[in-house]
Amino acid sequence: MQLLDGRKLAEEIKKEIADEVSAFKATGGKTPHLAAILVGHDAASESYVAGKVKACAEVGIRSTLIRFEENIEENILIEKITEINENNDIDGLIVQLPLPGHISENRIIETIAVNKDVDGFHPVNIGRMVIGMPCYISATPAGILEILRRYNIRTEGKLCVVVGRSNIVGKPVSILLSQKGYPGNATVTLCHSKTINLKEIASKADILIAAMGQPGFIKADMVKEGAVVIDVGITRIKSDKTKSGWKLTGDVQFDEVAPKCSYITPVPGGVGLLTVVSLLKNTLLAAKKSIYN
Repeated sequence: MQLLDGRKLAEEIKKEIADEVSAFKATGGKTPHLAAILVGHDAASESYVAGKVKACAEVGIRSTLIRFEENIEENILIEKITEINENNDIDGLIVQLPLPGHISENRIIETIAVNKDVDGFHPVNIGRMVIGMPCYISATPAGILEILRRYNIRTEGKLCVVVGRSNIVGKPVSILLSQKGYPGNATVTLCHSKTINLKEIASKADILIAAMGQPGFIKADMVKEGAVVIDVGITRIKSDKTKSGWKLTGDVQFDEVAPKCSYITPVPGGVGLLTVVSLLKNTLLAAKKSIYN
């Protein structure tokens, strides 16, 4: 069993991005600029955004964090997004999800300018991804592809099972892995909460991607001997073994699954870190205007 070390890969890629940012600026390019909107004070969202701001600083990307209270009216948030859309100094914009229940996430996502949608959530970016056109690919699926690519894991002809059908991870990664090229050309099955015989299907996978947000859902009897397991899940659960009283855990029961795997991602230290660097790469692409003119 070999760990797919997200920490090591993230540091390598951040160094590459930092070098590319420096080279871009040296030839007359601007400092890439990412704006992030955070609504409310959800602890997980605060942590995620702080990590993104820190990562931007590490690679020479400017970041601006805009905060709103949880009771902000939807139209005020939309006005701010529109203002950022029209600000030529800002290259990328993310709105941290989830949002409070009174705000339509779909409406907010659709308001973000396609050429600044570095999270890759806008329907236009999703549509372009589906048909293989240049676009901003959602950061977590892009991170998964990066792990497979950098560890030279074969995907062509492999049976890939994705457990979870979210618009952010499950659906896009299932499409990406079925497309022509590498990583791709896999035979993909997308499973979800209504799938019959999920255990049987998962246990046949050469590559198993767990993206449900249910801690410890994937057990050893759901995993084929020698499988590659990518754990996307990251959930804060109470723990009396940490100073904070919380710990992060994935969708995979790591201790019992790992011995069966050829490769497996840890949580923390796996996909999440690649999600952040994929966002940085998209922001640099936005600054270079290499996708949308």
